[in-house]
Amino acid sequence: MIDYIYLGIYKTFKVILSLLPRRFRNRVLAVLAAWAYRVSKKHRIIIDRNLDIAYEGKLGQQEKQYIGKAAFENLIDTVFGIIERDGMSHKKVLENVSFEGEEIIERYKKEGKHFILVTGHYGNWELLSQAIALRFDLKLVGVGRKLDSDLMDRVLKQNREQFNVEMVYKKGALKGCIDAIRDQKIVGILTDQHIRKNQSIDVTFFGHKATHTPLASILSRKFGLDMIPAFIHTEDYKHYKVTIYDPIQTRKTDNQEEDLAILTQAQSDMMEKVIKQDPKQWFWMHNRWKGCEKR
Repeated sequence: MIDYIYLGIYKTFKVILSLLPRRFRNRVLAVLAAWAYRVSKKHRIIIDRNLDIAYEGKLGQQEKQYIGKAAFENLIDTVFGIIERDGMSHKKVLENVSFEGEEIIERYKKEGKHFILVTGHYGNWELLSQAIALRFDLKLVGVGRKLDSDLMDRVLKQNREQFNVEMVYKKGALKGCIDAIRDQKIVGILTDQHIRKNQSIDVTFFGHKATHTPLASILSRKFGLDMIPAFIHTEDYKHYKVTIYDPIQTRKTDNQEEDLAILTQAQSDMMEKVIKQDPKQWFWMHNRWKGCEKR
């Protein structure tokens, strides 16, 4: 029964969002973000702590509040976007998306070379994967968590697949990614969440120790694939810019541990660089430095 309640909410929002003019849609976005920030004490605490760690306690409370609310706006915009794009034409999806650095992916395609896409929870990350898959005519396979609701998980799966994006679940992700690469698909990995110590590689992130998924590094080294970082940014929740950065070159020496450490740190460094350019676009409510120690 609860699954159908979720589905009803989803369809209701789809109708509402289709009728709302953009300026009212963005006003609703801001109001919901401010409300979520105010009522979620747990996430406010995490946001403040993360910002204190990243910026060495140099941000005032007003600055932290501004960034925190913006993080919720990005999250809600990402959710709204999933709903709004359900059934949307490919042309319409790309209508307000611009690209910088697209020649990088075009070069790999021209040379018949595959790669691994690496990104993070920055801007509208769901739109990022779909826009890249459509713009470059790629079959993109992402890694994600299965939703608790089987019905809504199927809805989300269908939503993504209409835009050339497939998913493998975190449980069994390595095998799923290996299968995707062997099927000549492009694997895309969100690299910026804390994971358990026994599944991670330690990196330095904003000057502090943090855990980092080694999945992209393992696949890069195993298959000899470069990693291409890409991130999406918006200022008005209407126009979005995808920036594609220079590749992180694959590496395979006799020292596997060192190779994986270098490849993984490079991903962390890129994520940090992008966040510093506009911190309000990142997902600060995740406990990224759980158990961190200053290096």
